[in-house]
Amino acid sequence: MKVDLDLIRKYNVPGPRYTSYPPATHFTDEVDKDALMESIRRNNETQRDLSLYYHLPFCESLCWFCGCTTVITTDHSRSEGYLKLIDREMDLMKEHLNSKRKVVQVHLGGGTPTFLHPDEIRRLGDNIRKRFTISDKVEAGAEIDPRRITRDTIEALKEAGFNRASMGVQDHNPEVQKAVHRIQPYEMTKQAIDWLRECDFQSLNVDLIYGLPHQTVASFEKTLEDTLKLQPDRLAVFSYAHVPWIKPAQKILQDRMELPTPETKLQLLKLTIEKLTAEGYAYIGMDHFAKENDELRIAQRNKTLQRNFQGYSTRGGVDIYAFGMSSISQSQDAYWQNLKELPEYTASVEAGNLPIHRGYILTPEDHLRRRTIMRLMCDLELDYAHMSELLDLDFSSHYEQELASLEDMEADGLIEKTSSGLVVTELGRLLIRNIAMRFDAYQAERKEGRFSKTI
Repeated sequence: MKVDLDLIRKYNVPGPRYTSYPPATHFTDEVDKDALMESIRRNNETQRDLSLYYHLPFCESLCWFCGCTTVITTDHSRSEGYLKLIDREMDLMKEHLNSKRKVVQVHLGGGTPTFLHPDEIRRLGDNIRKRFTISDKVEAGAEIDPRRITRDTIEALKEAGFNRASMGVQDHNPEVQKAVHRIQPYEMTKQAIDWLRECDFQSLNVDLIYGLPHQTVASFEKTLEDTLKLQPDRLAVFSYAHVPWIKPAQKILQDRMELPTPETKLQLLKLTIEKLTAEGYAYIGMDHFAKENDELRIAQRNKTLQRNFQGYSTRGGVDIYAFGMSSISQSQDAYWQNLKELPEYTASVEAGNLPIHRGYILTPEDHLRRRTIMRLMCDLELDYAHMSELLDLDFSSHYEQELASLEDMEADGLIEKTSSGLVVTELGRLLIRNIAMRFDAYQAERKEGRFSKTI
């Protein structure tokens, strides 16, 4: 794939990642809590499959690029009390859950899930299994920090039922690592991956970030080459999201050193796409790449790919029930997010209350647009007849203005339109967020500074 940098620069504007629709910035603490609980009750009249997410916020040190909700501490004894809160929250929510629902996905995010001691990981796995019915074919993934694990950590994850891993690398270059306050030698990363393979983990994802201090085209090409030697099944190559008004620690990067220029950042993205696709990885869209035989790529070919708060997913028709501070749940009709700060989360759970802080209940039009944006971002096309059947309306007429607004994108080669639908081009995959924004009813009313740029 060849990338026109001038064209990419035109579309490099702030926009949502659409891990939800409406995006999380639309959630409010003024949501009707009674209506939200009624929505949860109705959701549990079904036997839809479940996806469980656990937010484990502790990190020993702060990576200065980080945009996650974290608690920085070297006191590992704090995780024991937090896990007890997770157990209590699971019990509180379980009172509202249909016991016949089966768990097909589990994900440990953070923070640093491997901050937990191996025995705590085993205990968490046991406590999940005690409370939920786990599918024999469950996809169970955990985010892993190679800097602070042993082989016992990996064995504990396996014994706890986990079969997939996602590993943060960001960049192999020592100068870049020092600049972002994350020292992680290549040999350390390789050792962790070797342990994962020895323990028969089914899938490995590696995260990289472009747009960090001291990155050059030559240095990032070396990072990509080193990563390819590790043969991950998937790669997530994220654009550094510089949002210091949300994450004050990021000011360190802009105050102490220069970030790559927009031109350099676009060259890094161009390099990434061309190099990874040349090496046999399929460009799923946005920041995601996968081997041709990976389930993510197969789901995309079969048009069963989904998108949620964990990014692209192979499982459709599932509801996410999330536990831990700041975690976000998603059902057919609503989103709800837990309290973001640990003291408030702790107080709520200890008082026997679900720690829900804010949320959103979808309108009928939200449902239509959520499905439209989902199919666009996952299938990379919109077949008007299929969408009409899916949404039970005349798609071309209902979204006449939105479709007309795509004329400039057609002229720029991002999409190809016919009388029966539209197809996203290879170049358009790079700008899929921008294309999806044309179907976002709330885009015009959003304030500046709520999102990172699309590239």
